[in-house]
This record gives sequence, C-alpha cells and structure tokens, in this order.
Amino acid sequence: MLIVLGVIYHFIGGFAAGSFYIPFKEVRRWSWESYWLIGGLASWLLVPLLAAWLTIPDFTAIILEADPVTLLWTYLFGVLWGIGGLTFGLTMRYLGLSLGMSVVMGLTSAFGSLVPPIYRDLFTDASEQTLTAMLASAGGHWVLWGVAVSLVGIAICGRAGMMKEREVSEETKQRSVAEFSLGRGLTVAVISGVLSACFSYAISAGHPMAAEAVERGADPLFQNNVSFVVILLGGLTTNALWCLGLNARNRSFGDYANRETPLVRNYLLSVIAGTTWFLQFFFYGMGESLLDNDASSWVLHMSFIIVVSNLWGLFFREWQGTSRRNRQVLIVGVVTILLSVLMVGYGNYLR
Repeated sequence: MLIVLGVIYHFIGGFAAGSFYIPFKEVRRWSWESYWLIGGLASWLLVPLLAAWLTIPDFTAIILEADPVTLLWTYLFGVLWGIGGLTFGLTMRYLGLSLGMSVVMGLTSAFGSLVPPIYRDLFTDASEQTLTAMLASAGGHWVLWGVAVSLVGIAICGRAGMMKEREVSEETKQRSVAEFSLGRGLTVAVISGVLSACFSYAISAGHPMAAEAVERGADPLFQNNVSFVVILLGGLTTNALWCLGLNARNRSFGDYANRETPLVRNYLLSVIAGTTWFLQFFFYGMGESLLDNDASSWVLHMSFIIVVSNLWGLFFREWQGTSRRNRQVLIVGVVTILLSVLMVGYGNYLR
C-alpha cells in the first residue's frame, strides 16, 4: 500500500508539473519575464518557506547547522536546475505544452538516470550504482536501452514539430502557441532537459538535512521540504537575475505597476502558477520518501508529466490545423518516450 500511495503522490506531482503553465496563458499585457519572476517568487521562495515551516520543526536551525559542503552542493545543483527551469519556461513559450514537455522530460529522464552512475564511476570509490556496475547487470542494460529509446522518441517528437512548422499557417500556430519557434524551442529544450535533472542530484546532496529533520521529529513523508528551501533558493537566484536583466533590457519594469493592465488578476494568476509549480516538488518529495528509490521516483515523475502535458496540449488544440499523419507521428514519439521511461524504471527496479 505504501508503494501504491507513493505512485499516487507522484501522479499528483506530475499533474501539477504538467498543468502549472496554464494560468500563465491567461496573464494579459505583461512581458514573459515579468510574470515568470512573480511566479518564481511564489514557487521558489514564499511557498517553500511556508511548507517547511508547517512540516519541519526548527527547519532554519537545520539549515544553519548543516555541513557547509552539503549546503554548497545542494545550492549549486539548485542553481543549475534553475537554469533548466528558466529554459523550461522558454520551451513552453516556443513549443507549447505537449511538444515542449515531451522533449524536456525525455531528456531529463535520460540524464537523471545516467549522470549519477557516471559521476560515481569517475569521482568516488563506490562499487555499486556506477556505470561499470550498470554495464554488468541486467537492470543496467534496461536503463541504458531505455535512455537510447528516449532519444529516439525525442527525435520523433522533433520530426512532428518540423511537420507542424511546414503544415500550419503562422496565424494558426500563434492561436495555439503564440510564439511558436521550432529552432529556438528545441535549443532551449535540450538545455532544460539536461539541467533539469540536477533537481534529482540536489535532493541527493541535501539528504543529510532531510535525515536531520527526521531525527528532530519531522514526519519522514515531508523530510525533503527542508532541502527544497536551499535547492529552490538556487533556482530563484538564476531566474531572478535573468528576469531582472530582461526587465532592464526590454524596459518592462513598468509591468509590475501598470494600471492599464489587469494588475490584480495578473499577480494572482502568476502566484497560482508558481504555487502549482511548487506542488510538484512537494508531492514528489512525499512519493520519493515512500518509494525510497530516487531513480525510479524520478522516472515516474517524468512519465506522469508527459502524459498530463500532452492531454493539456490536445485540450488547448496546440496541434490544430495539422494533418492526421502529423498527429500520428507525435503520438508515436510520445508513446516511445513513455516506453523508454518504463524501461528505465524497470531497470532501476531490477538494480
């Protein structure tokens, strides 16, 4: 039952991750950097602090007393993940929910599974869960083949995007995805997919703080909430610097007080989007605590996001005006990515 509950928590987290961008679609007459920053302040600062305060006794003391090396790596991985989160937002802007999420999550699943074993091989004395150990085990073979299949699925999704760009008029593209650009979108999607996997590494780096939280009486279900404060502060650093830089370059600082825009509505929608974004981590942490397998948890999270985001993509008619064959190619790509995610999950189970 604990495993089933863990899977349910991952589904809720995946649903939140696949849905968070929807409120941003309703923000009116604000620049992208303005609503992304307001959403980020909610998701990477205010809501994580509130969640930690509600669930972790003396969470500030745990952070202040933590080993500086633990804090440094947790924060740095958060900074790298923040770049992934920033380019993730740009991916949604240029590719839309269905295509953008599929490409990013496929890459994130692959790199989230491969990089830790390679790191252990090169920089630690570990004998288990290394790339060498993966190559010598049936489970490792499943993971590696799953990564290869995910890259095939991503290529198929990219093919679907190229077909869409040829088939659909600019007017139709902009009705579904206002700034659709396959070239820009795929570029930022690759960056996002690689660096978004750093969130998984950051949770591992912050595990000593989570363990200390349990020692001080926190419910193990919420133990990762103390790590999230540090991780998301790293993400906020990256995104705030970029968005403020864009505000200065585009002269969009006036958005925050422009009474000619629906100010209250825009702030509210941005905060809702940011809060929804954080909920993916909140429920991911609960699911990971129950499954006690970070790699499998990451894979489950990715698969649910891919499913949910593509359902939303269909709902918002992001593929309106495309041929039946174009949509079939997209479906084949998404199914291939989901198959790869299941292969990686099964491989981690065998390991």
